Amino acid sequence: MSKKTIEEITLNVQKFCEERDWDQFHGPKDLAIGVITEASELLEHFRFLSEEQALELLSNPQQKEEIEDELSDVLFFLLRFSQRFDIDLTKALLRKIEKSERKYPVEKAKGKNTKYTKL
Repeated sequence: MSKKTIEEITLNVQKFCEERDWDQFHGPKDLAIGVITEASELLEHFRFLSEEQALELLSNPQQKEEIEDELSDVLFFLLRFSQRFDIDLTKALLRKIEKSERKYPVEKAKGKNTKYTKL
């Protein structure tokens, strides 16, 4: 499988949606709802499972493919949102990582899952 950039797959999503005349259904609220709906469908696969059971689930090819489909649906809505409303996801992610580095300095956060306000 070839590696594609975020920009390339965003164009794939855009083409797919525009061919179907879906811009009218893809306002910011609708796309945000899509992200959360698809994320909740991903969560359904893991709900009430122990860590061991979740890892076992991922070793089953059919169930792993279903999880991949849900992850892809989440990504689809993220890419569509960014494309429709001119958001550079690469730039936004790198900026957010920089902010998080300041909130979670390695010397305070390493090996901890504590919120930054409690470090």
